[in-house]
Amino acid sequence: MAPAPVPWFRVTRWPLWSMPTRLLGPVLAVELLALCLVVAGLLAPPRLDRPTLVLLATLAVAGVLHTEVVAGVERIRRYTAETHHVNLTSVWTFASALLLPPALGALVVAVVYTHLYVRVLRPVPPPDRRPVYREVYSAATVILAVHAAAGVLAATRPGELYGSVPGTVALLLALLTYTVVNTCLVLGVVAMASPDTRVVRILFGGDELTLELATLCLGALTAGALTATGPFVALLAVPPILALHRTILVRQLRERADTDAKTGLLNHAAWHLRGGHALTMAERERRPAAVLILDLDHFKEINDTHGHLVGDQVLAATAQVLREELREVDLVGRFGGEEFVVLLPRLSGHDGRDEVRQIAERLRRRVSGEGRPVAPPDGVPAQRVPHSGNGVPAGAGRAAGVGITVSIGGALFPDDGHDLTGLLEVADSALYAAKRAGRDAVRIGRHTFPAASEHA
Repeated sequence: MAPAPVPWFRVTRWPLWSMPTRLLGPVLAVELLALCLVVAGLLAPPRLDRPTLVLLATLAVAGVLHTEVVAGVERIRRYTAETHHVNLTSVWTFASALLLPPALGALVVAVVYTHLYVRVLRPVPPPDRRPVYREVYSAATVILAVHAAAGVLAATRPGELYGSVPGTVALLLALLTYTVVNTCLVLGVVAMASPDTRVVRILFGGDELTLELATLCLGALTAGALTATGPFVALLAVPPILALHRTILVRQLRERADTDAKTGLLNHAAWHLRGGHALTMAERERRPAAVLILDLDHFKEINDTHGHLVGDQVLAATAQVLREELREVDLVGRFGGEEFVVLLPRLSGHDGRDEVRQIAERLRRRVSGEGRPVAPPDGVPAQRVPHSGNGVPAGAGRAAGVGITVSIGGALFPDDGHDLTGLLEVADSALYAAKRAGRDAVRIGRHTFPAASEHA
């Protein structure tokens, strides 16, 4: 049963105060700065002539209409995104920064984000609904970005913004300033909330930065069209925005379909498909490649002793180790159960077999806790870590804080096989050899499978 929502007037019970101290200070500082800029703008209000009021109403109404058109798609986007969420309403907020005084631009932001919360976020029932303070912080970052972009235009004084070289330069500087301010404030909080998060990967690992720049460029074009013609031209920006929303949603849903829910790695089908493509590229480039199969030793005992929830945490911790130890170009997947698989498509080419062995040994040591330790899962005290027969903790400080080791089998392309299926068969035989050798071991290359009597 979801907890009852806290009334807005009970300030001391707001979920905001449950944030870690390292986040609460910066978040409040950003919001306070945005509030001060808004108050300063109200104390010295800009001149409200008819053209300004028409632009203000056009951008606010267009932002509301935008949300109404894409409300269903946007709700799915926000609750399926695994990375930094790019808000396409920046079409209107950036246009506001170019055409309106900063105080009125902040008013457009407030209208758009309030309506966005009411139509997209509030209909989601607790506990899945995102907290209000996150949306307030997002709005504050956009208000600061609007003021920063408007400040660049005021400082450069380009005159005619459209149709001149100084105006184009000022427009580009304003666009970059808006992007940098908004992105840094958002990703800065993400980095402080999760120090292990690869911010560079979030920023450049997908299409988020390109999408943000494309949205701002559309905002700049919309502002130019509004200046040259009239308010109704804003309607022409809605169809491209809708197309962007749907395209991004399809990509996100495809990524979720390719992802293993427990580990966040590629699932079996997605890994096999992408691995086949990567192996084809390695063959064209005449590069050696390799396949590794990793199997957590005695994983069933972890589930039986600590429960399946702890077992899932062990799988997630192991997946995190693999992400940290391998390169961006390496394909990591979960084959099901306690098995993981890795494709290394770009080996150095000097001594591929020795390089693969070194990589596998590094992974084995890290998962087993001989390298940098991984925090134990919640609810697993240190005294519950299994002990070996000689009384020494077996795997103390190992993956997820539970005594566990990993056996690894590997195969080298093209020496051990010319396709993915053949390489997996060789790596599987090497994995069996590592198991027969006492587990917590690495074996590379073709090995003979044990006879049926050996399994008895």
